[in-house]
Amino acid sequence: MTQQKEQSDDEIDDAFERLVEEGTERLGRPLRALVPTGLLGGIDIGVGILAYLVVKTETGNQLLAGLAFSLGFVALLLARSELFTENFLVPVTAAVAEKGPWSGLARLWVVTLVTNILGGALTVWVILRARPDLQEVARETGEHYASLGISLQSFLLAVLAGLVITLMTRMQHATDSLGVRVVPAILFGSVLVGAELFHCVLDSIFIIGAAIAGADVTVGQFLVALGWSVLGNAVGGIGLVTFLRLVRTAPKVEAERRTTPRRPTGDRHG
Repeated sequence: MTQQKEQSDDEIDDAFERLVEEGTERLGRPLRALVPTGLLGGIDIGVGILAYLVVKTETGNQLLAGLAFSLGFVALLLARSELFTENFLVPVTAAVAEKGPWSGLARLWVVTLVTNILGGALTVWVILRARPDLQEVARETGEHYASLGISLQSFLLAVLAGLVITLMTRMQHATDSLGVRVVPAILFGSVLVGAELFHCVLDSIFIIGAAIAGADVTVGQFLVALGWSVLGNAVGGIGLVTFLRLVRTAPKVEAERRTTPRRPTGDRHG
């Protein structure tokens, strides 16, 4: 029993060190790398949306369409692009361990969110112009998310979406095996869309797709959906997964802080 516990602790420590190492790299990433990575993340999600729209149009089955969408998460993983909500665990862990500035985390979040949506919007525009037969499903899907508004239900759907994506990220960083990391991408991508959870990037792209398809969706509805889902996603991802994870690895966090060189404060006069 003791040996199993030690092995489990070693695995947790290894996963934590991977999180800190990758998070430190993300926090220090220059803007010229952040922008294309975020745009490509949106494009990858757009590919998943294409698969979703095709399957939903042909079958009318939400669960099968959700499974098809998981192609987008597999593309995110294999292409090493980046999704906004994937940054609720890795760089947060590095920032808490004082391996990078909090301002770097804020910059990472803002740039990734904006570029994800821009890349996805461009992709869904191409999809609906190339395949006008998919416009009806695109319109219905986007209108659904635009109509959620501000309510306890929509907030909890966003909380669940943030929880699902951050748990997916956590599971992927528990192993170095790329083949094993594909499994959570498929499973959690299917849950996210199959259960119609409220995800800020994905559903913003769906809403834009609805507008392209001719739906009467206002800018106000888009902004409300975006802001409300970001808040819920953050509560689910950071509050329900990352925070508890940091509590579990508190000794490692403190050890990382002690190894971080302190910045000079400069001379004080007066």
